[in-house]
Amino acid sequence: MLFAINPHNPQQRLIQQVVDKMKRGAVICYPTDTGYGIGCDFSNREAVKRIVRIKQRPKGKPFSFMCSDLKHISKFAHVSNIAYRLLKKNLPGPYTFVLPGTKLVPKAMFTKQKTVGIRVPENPICIMLLDTLGNPIITTSIPADAEENVASDPYDIDCLYGKLVDLVIDGGNVFSDPSSLIDLTGDFPIVLREGKGDVSPFL
Repeated sequence: MLFAINPHNPQQRLIQQVVDKMKRGAVICYPTDTGYGIGCDFSNREAVKRIVRIKQRPKGKPFSFMCSDLKHISKFAHVSNIAYRLLKKNLPGPYTFVLPGTKLVPKAMFTKQKTVGIRVPENPICIMLLDTLGNPIITTSIPADAEENVASDPYDIDCLYGKLVDLVIDGGNVFSDPSSLIDLTGDFPIVLREGKGDVSPFL
């Protein structure tokens, strides 16, 4: 089901309809600042299991998730003073930050090292979904066998994956470009992957 939402000024009533479905376990495709992703309320175990099946994801491979802001992050990750300053200066933005997780994080989100991958998006639809839901949202890319242009176009995504998910948000075309991945678990940041986000502040 293709569900159009204004990408620049999302309509709250439409966002609320999506959130109501997510609270009941819906899995959605939605636009982020780094392309379209597949997601759900991260606290809904059955919805998370569905995403594992859709992605054919190896058992034990953790998911990243999106938070609404720095305060939200602090509920789900231990943030050092160094990490706090870097997060405050660079969020929201196209980054995934690796941080030590707290006990509030479901097991499916943890790595073996008890760390989590967290994003704070710039995309207006994403931001409003997070604010309205109140919980983090799983973020995982459109399946790897999708061509780059397919992963950027909501109509093509709906044609290919609409039957696997409950809703595909049409927030316009978003060029697919992965986030930069930054490890903030130690005394100094480590760039694990250079992507859309400028990594110079972490070098």
